Amino acid sequence: MDPVVADVMNSPIPWLAWTGLHASPWKLIGLTGALMFGGRWLVQFVASKRQGKPVIPRLFWYMSIIGSLMTLSYFVFSSKQDSVGIIQNLFPAFTACYSLYLDIKHRGWHRDRNSH
Repeated sequence: MDPVVADVMNSPIPWLAWTGLHASPWKLIGLTGALMFGGRWLVQFVASKRQGKPVIPRLFWYMSIIGSLMTLSYFVFSSKQDSVGIIQNLFPAFTACYSLYLDIKHRGWHRDRNSH
């Protein structure tokens, strides 16, 4: 990564200073990814409550993949560069991709749209 870009991505965002938050762009990417990865459980809960049985909607897998890749990018490209965070997010991304592939393969592209 270009050193100038790396400095910008790892420096505190000036317009957030008034809030007392000292977050860099990479930190915001990592936090957004963590919120998305955690928020997938809310999606799963709501879908299961609606159907009255445990279900995993396709949005769960999309949120898993995007959340994992965002937090993975934070640990790979930010100044953090933490191997524990990399491993912790690499495996869920792979598993979610495979689960999404199986879901599409066995239920088709439009399964959530037609289910009740």
